[in-house]
Amino acid sequence: MCTYGCLEFVRSHLRSEDVRDRTVLEVGALDVNGSVRPLVGAFEPASYTGVDVEAGPGVDEICDATKLVERFGKEKFDLLISTELLEHVRDWRGVISQFKHILQPGGLLLITTRSRGFPYHAYPFDFWRFEPADMNAIFSDFEIEVIESDADSPGVFIKARKPKRFVENETRPLALFSIITKRRALEVSDAQIAAFQRREKRRHALRGPERFVRKMRNKLRS
Repeated sequence: MCTYGCLEFVRSHLRSEDVRDRTVLEVGALDVNGSVRPLVGAFEPASYTGVDVEAGPGVDEICDATKLVERFGKEKFDLLISTELLEHVRDWRGVISQFKHILQPGGLLLITTRSRGFPYHAYPFDFWRFEPADMNAIFSDFEIEVIESDADSPGVFIKARKPKRFVENETRPLALFSIITKRRALEVSDAQIAAFQRREKRRHALRGPERFVRKMRNKLRS
């Protein structure tokens, strides 16, 4: 998945030398509403592998983001790209750890994700909102080159490089804002998710009558 802001971030901050003759892994590669793949491919990487949890356009291999190292091995890629994925991953710590370990020393990652204020958008789930300060803390073990807020809608973009001598930081104490709990949380429980889904179901059930009333009022006014 991708947004206009994602595409512009990649277009602005990815250079030919970052990609040419490099191995590229895109995580969350299913092309639903746009893809960075043509932009990256124009720089002629040595290989480009798109992975997602389901088959479809842009997906070369089906692989869960929590099992990247198990599937490909450690330190296998020069460039990792992930757009609009992290907010949908319940175990964000596990996935980010996979990102860090699958990159070669000196490897580069580009991530885009959503921040607080962006509405709930399940695909099929939606859990977290990341802020620039969160990204600074999460990737304090990387060399951060760029962190930007999305100018079009609440979101954050990061470009960071894995150091030659990498020691992974501890992310367990970090709490993120959760769309499920409406506050910062270390985790979200099954019970919290179920309660949120019940509220969403009731809210959508009420929307039908509300839309009908608005439609009839508009007809009466015309």
